[in-house]
Amino acid sequence: MSDHLRAPVAPVEAFEPPYYVAVFSTVRTEDQSGYSETDARMEELVKDIPGYLGMDHAQTPGGLGITVGYFRDADALTRWRTDAEHRAAQQRGRAEWYQSYTLHVAKVERSHGFTRA
Repeated sequence: MSDHLRAPVAPVEAFEPPYYVAVFSTVRTEDQSGYSETDARMEELVKDIPGYLGMDHAQTPGGLGITVGYFRDADALTRWRTDAEHRAAQQRGRAEWYQSYTLHVAKVERSHGFTRA
């Protein structure tokens, strides 16, 4: 999340289902004071959640951001959702950084991928 422009251009691998995804779509406000630091911290923090599998992120030139977090099971997703530091960042996001957002959580039942050799 923090350094998306320099992140490797490759999707998170396809995992053996079932697993869970949290799809977070955002439109940000103009005032992004402190966002980058908090974003970087959340990216580091989520890696410590047992069952966290990875994250994909994309941003359109028009400002729509989409982050997909992958989690082995519902318990891992719950641990992330209820983490105190993450909850504080969520509150700050609603108060300062997001014009709007949606969150979709789904259980993945089928997954596959392709990588050119």
